[in-house]
Amino acid sequence: MEDFATKQDLIDRFGQTELVQLTDRTNRPPTTVDDTTVSQALGDASALASGYVGKIYQLPFAEVPPALVKSVADIARYYLHGRRAEKDGEVERAYKEAVGWLKDIARGVVQLDVGGVPPAQPEGGSVQISGPQRRFSRDTLRGM
Repeated sequence: MEDFATKQDLIDRFGQTELVQLTDRTNRPPTTVDDTTVSQALGDASALASGYVGKIYQLPFAEVPPALVKSVADIARYYLHGRRAEKDGEVERAYKEAVGWLKDIARGVVQLDVGGVPPAQPEGGSVQISGPQRRFSRDTLRGM
C-alpha cells in the first residue's frame, strides 16, 4: 500500500513546530519530529483513504491528486492530535470534511483527477420480469 501524503506534506501544511510538538514524546521540551509516529499516522490515514478510493479507482495511482494529499494530511494530523483533536475544533472539522469527501468519492459523487482516466463505470445489466400466466386477456374475455 502506498502513502498518499508524506512527512514533508505535513510540514508544508501545518509547520515543523506543530509536527515536533505532536510527535516528539521523549524530549522535554520537544525538539525533533519522530519519523515512526509520523509514518504510522500517514499509513493509517492512507489505509482509510484507500478503502474509500479503491472502491472506484485502480490503485496505486501514477501520481496522487493534490486534493487526496490534502485529505490524507488532514486525517493524519487528526490521528497525531489524538484525544486533543476534540479540543481543537479546526483539526476535528478538517478531519470530518476529509472523511466526508472520501465517502463522496466512494459513492461516485466526487471524481478525482487521476491523469484524465475516468473511473470504471459499473456494467449495466438487463431487467427481466417474470410472473404467472395471465388468466384474463382480450381473448378470454371476448364475449363477456
